[in-house]
Amino acid sequence: MQFSPDEIIHLPNVISAPRFATYLRICNDHPGSALALYQWNLEISAAFIVPLQICEVAVRNGVVHAIEAVHGANWPWSLGFIRSLPRPKATWHYDPQDDLRNVAGRTGTAGKVVAELKFAFWEKLFTKGQDTRLWHPHLATAFPGAPHTLSVPQAREHAFASLQAIRRFRNRIAHHEPIFARNLSADYERLREMIEWRNPAAAVWLDRIQQVSELLNRKP
Repeated sequence: MQFSPDEIIHLPNVISAPRFATYLRICNDHPGSALALYQWNLEISAAFIVPLQICEVAVRNGVVHAIEAVHGANWPWSLGFIRSLPRPKATWHYDPQDDLRNVAGRTGTAGKVVAELKFAFWEKLFTKGQDTRLWHPHLATAFPGAPHTLSVPQAREHAFASLQAIRRFRNRIAHHEPIFARNLSADYERLREMIEWRNPAAAVWLDRIQQVSELLNRKP
């Protein structure tokens, strides 16, 4: 990547000195190389939006399939379902019960509730307390691509850990943090796996449309 003299002078100020310092340090204080790495970080972050979006939609639709099978189409207003959600150990931690009540209280349809709930809500549906209600009877139909070699508790626990890692990765991108030092191939495979659990054809489609692999091959 080539940068003009003006870009070399002005872009670090636009980025901000503290943020740019991370890239300068990695690039031995070479501004051009640091800008190239910063630009690549922007591009790879943008490329990950596609698998992140597909993953979130796929997972939440799989979870909704299981919830509806137990609690019906009006599940956002079901007290039985709300009370089944885990409560946080600390008051400042995310509370899925409060999130659902707040969202359901201001929206009129289950579809709108699904669209507005936080990513963490779907993650919390893979906690142990949902095994009996949701996952023993409905994991196989909600996530037919999940490995049959895993027991239901093993699959649910694996999904919880994966979604937790995906949420944290998603937050780094959303807050414009550096991701260049991560094992981004592993991040992509984690996203792809959860999409494949929902539907293997969707994972093949992702492989065809994603741009992450190309960018990984030309990291500066």
